Amino acid sequence: MEEQRQQVDGWEQEAGAGILHVFGRQLKLCRERAGLDRAELGSRAGYSASTIASFEQGRRIPPPKFIDNADELLDAGGLLKAGKEEVARAQYPAFFRDAARLEAQAIELHVYGTRAVPGVLQTEEYARAVCVMWRPLLDAEVIEQRVAARMARKDIFARRPAPHLTFVIDEGVLHRPLGGEAVWRGQMEHLLLTGEQRNVELQVMPLSRKEHAGLAGPFTLMETKDERRIAYTEVQGDSHVHTERGKVRELEAVYGSLRAQALTPVESLSLIEKLLGER
Repeated sequence: MEEQRQQVDGWEQEAGAGILHVFGRQLKLCRERAGLDRAELGSRAGYSASTIASFEQGRRIPPPKFIDNADELLDAGGLLKAGKEEVARAQYPAFFRDAARLEAQAIELHVYGTRAVPGVLQTEEYARAVCVMWRPLLDAEVIEQRVAARMARKDIFARRPAPHLTFVIDEGVLHRPLGGEAVWRGQMEHLLLTGEQRNVELQVMPLSRKEHAGLAGPFTLMETKDERRIAYTEVQGDSHVHTERGKVRELEAVYGSLRAQALTPVESLSLIEKLLGER
């Protein structure tokens, strides 16, 4: 089973790279048909010629805004835009792609985090520190792709109508200064700002609690626009999207207990402020 899983993961990684190479060739053909060199397209789209080359060679993932802009600049008639969703999915590691697609459709997102600040809440500097520490080591280009992908997920906070977002984070996560003191402080300040948004409820599970319903590990619960209720679990790059109602209901019950056991949102933000004042 482990060998089969590795083969599937490898195929998915290759498929993601293949999507980028196909898009890159399409971009190059459209650019050449429009009579522009890389420097000219880059100048009009706000990128360097070397970045355009990276897009065309499938070495770098073009952001959605670039794809929309390039489609219009090159009069591609929607050809480039048609591949935007698949290109966006390719920016995530294979084990997270399905979850990323569902998260983008979520009207409710509930996250229990135990190892680090949940990805959708991370600052760019904190996300980069997490990726740099990843083992096996990631190439510098992969690190930048993953950081960019993580930042793109933050669009959920600006979505309208606003989705309902809740988080329960183990207190130990808040004491772990990943990336150093400055990165940690920026991350804690970002949590404070995010936790003050009306559609966001952020809670901390204190280390002093004698009861703890979440010892089996982190997970995410989602509800999509078509009223599907989904759970996502992940450990050591081995992930699973759960759609069976029994499993989802089980994790919903765990999350309900966690929220009851954790500090209230007001108490949680006060704790973060206290930690910032002590360091």
